[in-house]
Amino acid sequence: MADISFPEPRIGPEWARRRIGAFRDAAAFERFAAVYREAMDALPRPDEQRTVDTAFGTVRVYRFGTGAGVPLVLMPGRQSCTPLWRTNLPGLMKSGRPVYAVDGLGEPGCSVQSAPMTSGADQAAWIDETLGQLGLARAHVLGVSIGGWLAVQVALHRPGRIASVIALDPASTFAPLSWKMIVVSLGSVLPGMPAGLRNRLLGWISGGIDNAADHIEGRLIASGMRDFKVSFPPPARPGDDELRALRVPVLALIAGKSIAHDPQKAASRARMLRAGTVEVWPEASHAISGEYPERIAERVAAFLREG
Repeated sequence: MADISFPEPRIGPEWARRRIGAFRDAAAFERFAAVYREAMDALPRPDEQRTVDTAFGTVRVYRFGTGAGVPLVLMPGRQSCTPLWRTNLPGLMKSGRPVYAVDGLGEPGCSVQSAPMTSGADQAAWIDETLGQLGLARAHVLGVSIGGWLAVQVALHRPGRIASVIALDPASTFAPLSWKMIVVSLGSVLPGMPAGLRNRLLGWISGGIDNAADHIEGRLIASGMRDFKVSFPPPARPGDDELRALRVPVLALIAGKSIAHDPQKAASRARMLRAGTVEVWPEASHAISGEYPERIAERVAAFLREG
């Protein structure tokens, strides 16, 4: 069992007025913390647990494995955190490089936001500062959904430490959000939404399955949607000139059955990348990371060898 220490959380509506993510009340925090601990127990035991300081708050990072290779840093999606990677970690840890899983700042988890973040540059800053505090001169950054957007943002605004980006069906990065994804996003800001409807929204993300909340990852995201209020502006898509100017190698895996965006439009625009490798996985949904963990681990390993 992992010994997880929770920092003092942000709780209450006054934080939203300051544009800082927070749990809705003390009971909401306790509900989420219980699911988080249960979910962490399903992961390989971390080799290290650290909390580092940035200009925008304290960031929780878990290291899995050792090795001499350039580290791989994992960024989860919206309303999620480290346990999202339950099925991915065993395969990614075989790469011979340390794997660092980050709880996103301003999201539910063990990171604690202290200052507003109003732009992609702000998001890039805390990620770059986190890598610096960890002593990582170079890192590959892998993100899913909004985590893919975060990975691209740090490559755009703070590329000095970024060896490459792997973006798994990144939201609001290469194509506009779909109406379904906007509805799912609204579900994360409506605390009184019935559990059945919230589960249905999670099912949309996962390609239409009707039991998303039966899985620990689904319960974790459902708790985050219900119990935590994020306070970010909508993520801005990079402009065409920004994408063309990006020199960091990027592997973009686009889910063919994604509800986040039009997959073909996303893939077409991703091909603007100067050093991009773009693939559409036709049968994958926006929950691509959980659907294809072994295939993703193999593809990531091949991409990093090629680089």
